Amino acid sequence: MDYTKARELLETLFVKAEAAWLDKSLPEVSEETRTAAEVLFASKTQSYREVLLGCGLARLLDRSLDIRRPYISQGEAAFNGRTLDEKVVNPFLHDRMIPCSKGPYLATFRRNVQFVPETEKGLRDKGGYAAFLAFLDALEQVDDAAAEQLVLYLLAGFVWLREKASVHLSRISRLSLEQIETIINTLLDKRSGGLIPVLFTLAMLKTIQQTLGLGWTIGWQGINVADKAGGVGGDITVLEHEKILLVFEVTERTIDRERIVSTFSTKILQHGIEDYLFMYCRQDPTENAKAAAKSYFSQGHEINFMQVKSWIAANLATLGARGRGVFLKETLALLEEPDVPAHVKTAWNDVIKDTVAG
Repeated sequence: MDYTKARELLETLFVKAEAAWLDKSLPEVSEETRTAAEVLFASKTQSYREVLLGCGLARLLDRSLDIRRPYISQGEAAFNGRTLDEKVVNPFLHDRMIPCSKGPYLATFRRNVQFVPETEKGLRDKGGYAAFLAFLDALEQVDDAAAEQLVLYLLAGFVWLREKASVHLSRISRLSLEQIETIINTLLDKRSGGLIPVLFTLAMLKTIQQTLGLGWTIGWQGINVADKAGGVGGDITVLEHEKILLVFEVTERTIDRERIVSTFSTKILQHGIEDYLFMYCRQDPTENAKAAAKSYFSQGHEINFMQVKSWIAANLATLGARGRGVFLKETLALLEEPDVPAHVKTAWNDVIKDTVAG
């Protein structure tokens, strides 16, 4: 087996599974398979689901393999399950901060085991093993395309496990301006439902406030709270002496004329906001959006646009090394909040590891 290819396949499938989990669009599987997965991920025997992942990879890489025989001494169609675990599955799960076994997953079974019903006799968790066999049966019976869907469904279970777990953030004492720009640029490409750009914007505002000693009060409502429900006009509100100084709307979506008109009538006008700033990630606002914003200037409402990365980079260049230290501290504090999803924290850990290695 080509273990480099196996790792590449696992990484590709995990990205798809993570996206499916975030979008709540998991692959369609049979009720029996869904029930088996639920039992496996509720089981305290971690190795069952990890073995199954290895079997699924083997099935996708080579249809001729017998995924019930994980020792090469068991015949020509057998595969080396232990090496697959040690070189691919276990390191991958640890890299992605997913709760998993510390040692080889086959340690749960006797040596030279075959994944057949008779093996149940020597196991404590018979219910978990029965679920494992049910999922294995499904992998054997379907074609290649359906087998991939089953592995994606299985990987979504590992995403769910990680979301339930406590992910510890990678910490670093200092970063250069160039490194911070790289980190922001990379993380803004990650799926977060808009949370990552909001957290970066909030961290930057707190940095400006602390570094310059400003008497600001900075409030934000959380990414999942609707503006109407929160009683505010945007994602982040900066007040000075209890008066609204500036309101930030942070968005990953395209800013067009309709967005401006709607925001003006439902937020800016309603709350009497004089200064409103749209923070966007990639795509510049449309020309129609800019024209609509200009039309409200004469009415006493200024609407401006700024790209998140450029705005942060310019401010950190001005605030110097001290400001960059405060920004890093504030970013970590926000990421450590318990309601920040594990996949966002893992994305931070990944980019920090890559930045330090680079």
